[in-house]
Amino acid sequence: MICAHYTASRCRSCTELELPYASQLAAKQQHCRTLLAGHHGLDWLAPVESAESGFRNKAKMVVSGSAEAPLLGIRDARGRGVDLGDCPLYPPTLQACFPAIRAFISRAALPPYDLDSRRGELKFVLLTAAPDGALMLRLVLRSEASVARIRKHLPSLLQALPQLRVVSANLQPEHKAVIEGEREILLGEGSRLSIEVNDIRLQLRPQSFFQTNTAVAAALYGQARQWIEELRPARVWDLYCGVGGFALHAAAAGRTVTGIELEAEAIASAEQSLAALAASGRAFGEVRFASGDATDWALAQPAAAELVIVNPPRRGIGDRLSQYLETARDARWLIYSSCNAESLARDLARMPSYRPRRARLLDMFPQTRHYELIVLLERT
Repeated sequence: MICAHYTASRCRSCTELELPYASQLAAKQQHCRTLLAGHHGLDWLAPVESAESGFRNKAKMVVSGSAEAPLLGIRDARGRGVDLGDCPLYPPTLQACFPAIRAFISRAALPPYDLDSRRGELKFVLLTAAPDGALMLRLVLRSEASVARIRKHLPSLLQALPQLRVVSANLQPEHKAVIEGEREILLGEGSRLSIEVNDIRLQLRPQSFFQTNTAVAAALYGQARQWIEELRPARVWDLYCGVGGFALHAAAAGRTVTGIELEAEAIASAEQSLAALAASGRAFGEVRFASGDATDWALAQPAAAELVIVNPPRRGIGDRLSQYLETARDARWLIYSSCNAESLARDLARMPSYRPRRARLLDMFPQTRHYELIVLLERT
């Protein structure tokens, strides 16, 4: 991938850009194989490659400059704004939107937030694209002061970008390195973005998380469903279920599934996806979603499911859940999806009763050292 911003040293976020893609992939494979080298007999499946550019389905843009001439991108090491509207990681469907969004910021007179003076209103522009081109736009604001102006000028933005399905304002009043706050204000009629992943439509609400790379996410969920179809467990738990990607793919395989997630907005998205799946008339297994801490919920159950899926944040599942799964004899299989193979390796060391059988690297994040790794484990 060629990037003028990287060449000019304006943005160095793609830390591995100078490596050929094949070398990036080989280095990631070597890294995860080294971390799991102590698990003998592990079958490594062929890695899932990504497009080298244009793969991101979302843009998280710092807003700088002025209301008259806004910049959407990042701040450099000196704190100066760098516009990245033409970043090659974004597909054309996203790149084409930024001129209209800049024009809207000027029309609505939204002053970018200034870090030094702590003045201004607009902090971030968060834009997500579905494969069919539909969009979700979230404006992260310091306060509610400019919401009325945004509402006033919103029709002009919807006319410029008719593919917008959701527009919202997120309020983040604090001066700290946190992108978004707790309060979300819907500004249009739509409340969710529909994203088709394999044969499942996921309904994304503004504050719910979804993987950055839709094509690789589809491969990730598809791999889990393939293993579930082979094993045919009676019950499945999906812990850290997010918007329900794994759970709904397990249900499509005919399994009875419970999905647990701490974030209430993600559970609301999962339940809307489930309702849409039910309305389609397709046959699928029984599904239940609940909001709660995955570890606390699991430890409160009288018995574990035959197959447990975990998809934790970078820190991993930790000691308490690892110890529970180690002793939960009802859990015959574990599917562990990890965005940090180092925490995965630590968690597996706490669960010696499980033997890793198959593993697959999925390159969710080309041009960086990060990747997703999914492992199927069986109790010995």
